[in-house]
Amino acid sequence: MFREDIKVILMDRKYGLRLTLLIGFLLLLVLIVFLTTIGTANISFVDTMRIICRKIPFLGSVVSGEGISEVHSMIVLKVRLPRLIAAAVIGMGLSVSGAAYQGMFVNPLADPYVLGVSSGAALGAAIAIAAGFESSVGGFGIAAVAAFVFSILTIFIVFGIAKTGTKISNTNLLLSGVAVGNFALSVIAVIMVLNRDRVDKIVFWTLGSVSTASWNQLVLLVPIVTCGVILILIYARDLNIIASGEDEARSLGVEVESVKKILLLICSLIVAACVSVGGIIGFVGLIIPHTIRLVTGSDNRLVLPFSAVGGAIFLIVCDTLARSVVSPAEIPVGALTSMFGAPFFIFLLMRRKKRMMI
Repeated sequence: MFREDIKVILMDRKYGLRLTLLIGFLLLLVLIVFLTTIGTANISFVDTMRIICRKIPFLGSVVSGEGISEVHSMIVLKVRLPRLIAAAVIGMGLSVSGAAYQGMFVNPLADPYVLGVSSGAALGAAIAIAAGFESSVGGFGIAAVAAFVFSILTIFIVFGIAKTGTKISNTNLLLSGVAVGNFALSVIAVIMVLNRDRVDKIVFWTLGSVSTASWNQLVLLVPIVTCGVILILIYARDLNIIASGEDEARSLGVEVESVKKILLLICSLIVAACVSVGGIIGFVGLIIPHTIRLVTGSDNRLVLPFSAVGGAIFLIVCDTLARSVVSPAEIPVGALTSMFGAPFFIFLLMRRKKRMMI
């Protein structure tokens, strides 16, 4: 009888969490539309919905465009909407990558930038900015293209240093990431000293912003992040087993080294794509998965999808505050996420410390 009661409780919790996840996705969609109305140009929610619906097949011929100005349509479709979608996708990618790293390294302090990918991207962008490249390739600025290329290059360098035979040690991987990342940051410092007239552009990029997001960028960003997140979700069960110990995971039939290599490659590609579009946006991939674990537990089959929704919502709200509420002039969203994230993370650590002392 007791076992049956436990099964009923677990099933109720399972369906409850699924319902919560569905509500979270619906809330994300509503927020994207609602936050599109916020900005210096006053566009009502109804007009925003009409503008968006007119671009949806089968609805465009039904919804009337009477009374909607071309300027408002351009603001919604070419400025605010792609920016919010980019913020949502980047928040999703960083949060899921952070959750995967935390599960893989069995370390709640791991984040998407732990392997130095962000520093490599920043170096590529700094070189492009210092060289004065202002043109674009396929809708991407040269700085964004250089950031992506240097991100991938950093991944291969870190992997090459950390690899021992066919195995990749977690310790070697983390140390290699720290070393390569710090080297890239030191080169960036030299570039900034030698190019003082471009320091503000380099700093703004390294602080993170989605202000230049466009549909052309989304065409590449969305498939990379979406496919990457789906692949990581497929490996959620393996992450759970690896978290219990690599030796035990091997005894249970999990090919630990193969899983780690695949997940590291997927996460690195996601982070590289996110950083190339939005710059270095800190704390999203650290505090969101950590907070989700406090609510749902350590099961990555729950942590990963909830992190995707939570990261997307967190970043679109922060971006809206950064561009319209906090200051008359736009501030980098990465600065705002750090301002919110650092105190909140300290609060979580203090709370955990008190629990350990009891």
